[in-house]
Amino acid sequence: MLEISKVSYSYGGNSVFSEVSLSVAPGSFYFLTGPSGSGKTTFINLCAGALIPEVGNISVFGQETRNMSNYELSQMRRRLGIVHQNCEFLDHLSIEENIALPLTVAGMDNTKERANVLELMKWVGLDSKSDVKPQELSGGELQRLALARAVIMSPEIILADEPTGNVDWEMSQRLLTLMIELNKMGKTIFISTHDLSLIRLAKAHVTARTLRISDLKLSQAGADL
Repeated sequence: MLEISKVSYSYGGNSVFSEVSLSVAPGSFYFLTGPSGSGKTTFINLCAGALIPEVGNISVFGQETRNMSNYELSQMRRRLGIVHQNCEFLDHLSIEENIALPLTVAGMDNTKERANVLELMKWVGLDSKSDVKPQELSGGELQRLALARAVIMSPEIILADEPTGNVDWEMSQRLLTLMIELNKMGKTIFISTHDLSLIRLAKAHVTARTLRISDLKLSQAGADL
């Protein structure tokens, strides 16, 4: 499903990764940890095809990202749910309309999918703000909005960069529960996080692997987390 083979990447001559490899099976659950600036966001962007490795290859659904056309990349991303730390929304649309935007782009009938949109809004605690505009939300609410929009199309792989970074512990647990339920449905989950408590909680409910980025390498974290 996701194959990373001897990937190296650098910014401005400074190496971020050196010969990183990983094979991700369908239905697996990963946490990605590491100090700030270690490359977690870069890793997510490489997996999403937003960045192309300088050395090595990344294959998503059996096709190398470096060989994909812009059209093929856009089609591939429809099968991904991507949650960035700083997501952009359409300020003239309501929260409900922003969540449903991927459905609109895909040419689906939003009226038939509205029940799913409303249910997802409940999961992320935004059901009381259906008609509110994004600029009226707090940072934590915007992150919840980003997660809801990312999973509305039921993607096969979810790549989430610090999805609970600006929310309280109660909401973090709720969002993690959503991720666990999606994983039980066969979705592959990849979450970058600094929150070790979140990782420990997840391990009590799902088989989750923890990876750590440090010193340009990607390694399996110990069982002491």
